[in-house]
Amino acid sequence: MPVFEYQCKECDTRYEVLHKSSENKDVVNCPECKSTEHIKLISAFSSVNSSPDISGCSTGSCGMPSYGGGCQGGMCGLN
Repeated sequence: MPVFEYQCKECDTRYEVLHKSSENKDVVNCPECKSTEHIKLISAFSSVNSSPDISGCSTGSCGMPSYGGGCQGGMCGLN
């Protein structure tokens, strides 16, 4: 189920709407002023994964197996 982010044209409130299906995506009301005038915003994507072991990041491995991947020269941004 996709989540879309909107900004109300009337009161500038930013809000998210979870659309349960492709139907009624155009029927969106501001939670503050109930206006249907809005701008659909471009949202950043994120996902939830298990956290890797980053204890080896200063050596450039970032907890990645030695057979591929990793952070070359510790440049993964986690150190």
